[in-house]
Amino acid sequence: MDITRARWGLEGAEAVLKLRALRSDDCWGGYWLFHLAQEHERIHQTHYLNGALSAGA
Repeated sequence: MDITRARWGLEGAEAVLKLRALRSDDCWGGYWLFHLAQEHERIHQTHYLNGALSAGA
């Protein structure tokens, strides 16, 4: 996150600031576990319906 001469749009800059705040408040571990759970849900769990692979996957 310490990139010299980086150019950020408003949305990207806000995302970086939020990540830096998590890191500086020692909340990174909790955030990362939440992030991994959300990614698992998004990538894997939504492809299954009642234990079977859905037609859209």
